[in-house]
Amino acid sequence: MTHTDDTTAAGAARQLRRIRAFYAAGVVLWTASSVWTMGDSPGSRPMWTSLLLLAVFTGLLAMACRWLRRPGSTGSARPSRHVAPSGRAGRHAMSKS
Repeated sequence: MTHTDDTTAAGAARQLRRIRAFYAAGVVLWTASSVWTMGDSPGSRPMWTSLLLLAVFTGLLAMACRWLRRPGSTGSARPSRHVAPSGRAGRHAMSKS
């Protein structure tokens, strides 16, 4: 990876950690809302809406956690590949006769 790739990856990981905190707060909020509406009016539309939003935020949190774990394990094991511009591949390596 180049220096620019490292900077971009670090920025993306930092942003993903921030959004992960937002998703965690959403899970806590919608858990409390779901429990409240289940006790207040079980089987109602607001209860099902709270449960749906709880499921959405839980899924987003799980994906963010998984994505944050993935780059550390596979990023260093795989070498980066650089693609040469088309039409000029190998010209600089040829000697003039």
